[in-house]
Amino acid sequence: MSYTQIIDISPPITNQTAVWPGDVGFSRDVQLDMATGANLTLSSLKTTVHIGAHTDAPSHYSASGASIEQVDLDPYIGPCTVVSCQIVPGALIQTAHCIQAIKRGATRILFRTLSAPDYKFFNTDFVAFSPEAVAAMGEAKVKLIGIDTPSVDPFDSKTLPAHNMLLRYGIRNIEGLHLIDVADGDYELVALPLKLVGFDASPVRAILRR
Repeated sequence: MSYTQIIDISPPITNQTAVWPGDVGFSRDVQLDMATGANLTLSSLKTTVHIGAHTDAPSHYSASGASIEQVDLDPYIGPCTVVSCQIVPGALIQTAHCIQAIKRGATRILFRTLSAPDYKFFNTDFVAFSPEAVAAMGEAKVKLIGIDTPSVDPFDSKTLPAHNMLLRYGIRNIEGLHLIDVADGDYELVALPLKLVGFDASPVRAILRR
């Protein structure tokens, strides 16, 4: 199979990238800089691992869950389906919104909600998942779900029912995707997490190939 197009679905990561309120924002520290006469440029960064397009490890929402270096990489590479789900702000994705993709046998489903369109601004009324929708995808053996919002659960959720359904069915998730210009349809997803030992999440460089 040959691919003719690569679509980057990761938002930029800069010091302007909005993070969850109270979380650690992005900063870059330059140790050496060729612009000031050094023989090379060398820098370091500080940030939450839940920044930009990122995937949660089970340890993010389960005390006994695996950390990110322990998760299987298979869900992050392979055929996927993009589904538009433009519902009112703060609403939940329901089973009806994913049923057609499930019937077609999709094992990776990315949801384009356009409810968190600006990576520089954190709005709290983003669209999330109902636990019933996640359960329906889990029963259908979906490996991975993605969304263009900061979380699979609503901003004010404390019980995290959608995350708990991810845990129950062993589904991986990607949050914070940039899907504004992506058409519905079938693609190949490549979105590998970093091998961060002991961590509860990892940024990914998510791309679609068509």
